[in-house]
Formats: sequence, structure tokens, C-alpha cells
Amino acid sequence: MMEKIRQKKGLQLIIGLLVGVCFGFLLQKGGVTRYEIIINQLLLKDFTVVKVMLTAIIVGMIGIYLMQSVNLVKFHAKPGSVGQTVIGGLIFGIGFGILGYCPGTVTGAAAQGSLDALLGGMLGLLLGSGAFIALYDTLQKNILQKGYFGEITLPQVIKINKWLLIAIITLILIAILYFLEKAGL
Repeated sequence: MMEKIRQKKGLQLIIGLLVGVCFGFLLQKGGVTRYEIIINQLLLKDFTVVKVMLTAIIVGMIGIYLMQSVNLVKFHAKPGSVGQTVIGGLIFGIGFGILGYCPGTVTGAAAQGSLDALLGGMLGLLLGSGAFIALYDTLQKNILQKGYFGEITLPQVIKINKWLLIAIITLILIAILYFLEKAGL
């Protein structure tokens, strides 16, 4: 079945659209497309965003490695560098600082009709992407390859079995989620 999907680009687009709609629906129902929820997270008053993200990390981490273990997907670690991480962090941070949304939440907020996300956020995504494209050659030569570390994963870096690491991370994240609920956050 997976081979059929890999061969049909149209089917891939349809599946991607359906997954994106489901993801957006869950973001919206979780409340993280609402500006006041995100701002209250930054003010440490409402931890809805952290709860949604930690839950997504647990589900995604287990899901990806389970699918890999039964050969449904191939894991392709992308090569990286300190330069790429810094530039990506700056772009993300500037957008988040100015607007109060990340790329996923701004798209969900725009889809639900929030004007700040629709006008400022989507315009910012387009302008930021355009600026990155325009500056890419210069960035590639001077910054993006600085501190190159190649294709690595966390289990490789700390030399631990991936399932043991997944279990440890999952337990830590569940403990954090439990603490946040008990604290009423």
C-alpha cells in the first residue's frame, strides 16, 4: 500500500491535505489558534499551548518510530548546522515575537477568520519566505554551513537505544503534563 502512495503524487497531495485539515482542526479545538491563549502562555498564565505541544511530541515520536519499525516509512534525518539552526530560530522568533503566532497556529487562526493572522501572519509568512529565497545564496555561502553536524538523531548523539530514549522522554513529558494539570495550569 505504501508503495502505491509513493508512486502517486496526486494521492500524496490529497493525503497531505487531509492530514493538514485534521491537524488544523485539532489545533483549533485545542484553542491554540486563539491569540489570547498564546499570549497567556507567554505570560505563564495558561499552559494550553505547552500541553498540546507535549502531547503532539509524544504521539508523533512514538508514531514515527513505530511506523519505521514496521517499514511503513523510512526515517530521513536532514543534515543540519548551527548556522541553519540560528537562522531558522531567528526567523521563527521574529515572527512569533511580532505577531504572537507560530507558522502552524497562524495558519489555523487565518483559517478560522482571525484578521491579525490573515493579514499580518499570512503576509509575514510570504514576505519572510521571499526574503529567505532572495538571500539564500548569500546565506548558504556565509552562514548556513557554519557548524555543520550532518545527519544525526538524538539516540545517535547520546548513544542510547531509540526505544529506551522514547520511553524516558515519554515518561518525563507525561510527568510534566501531570504536574501542569495538578497545578491548575
